[in-house]
Amino acid sequence: MLRERIDDALKSAMKARDDKVRVSTLRLINAAIKDRDIAARAEDRCEGVSDAEVTAILTKMVKQREDSAAAFEKGSRPELAEQERIEISVIQEFLPKQLTEDEIATVIGDVIAAQGAQSLKDMGRCMGVLKERYTGEMDFGKAGAMMKKRLS
Repeated sequence: MLRERIDDALKSAMKARDDKVRVSTLRLINAAIKDRDIAARAEDRCEGVSDAEVTAILTKMVKQREDSAAAFEKGSRPELAEQERIEISVIQEFLPKQLTEDEIATVIGDVIAAQGAQSLKDMGRCMGVLKERYTGEMDFGKAGAMMKKRLS
């Protein structure tokens, strides 16, 4: 289970007295998961968050840090941008392998064919299938642009 891998990584990082950025990033991940657990309990889902939801949390955290790193670069703060990139690398350890652009293009072609999509009207349905099957494995912004180009 993904949550257990994160907990184990935090424990071993603390025992090994790893760099502070790694420990603090792992703590941030745990805090985000616990926040989602609390929200799930409020919705009467006692089991907490699933691995898919944890993957979604991690993906969102990576995206936030990428945006922050870009903003820091723009603001001439390379040291802060580097810190964000270090956090990204820690978070990505727990995400599935990212698909390459060629693999994304192949997957998009397969989904379009399987869904019988022919126009932009079908894009939402196809993106739903992609998100269902490949959460955490691709940048859906890029995938959406590629799919839009194909269906135009």
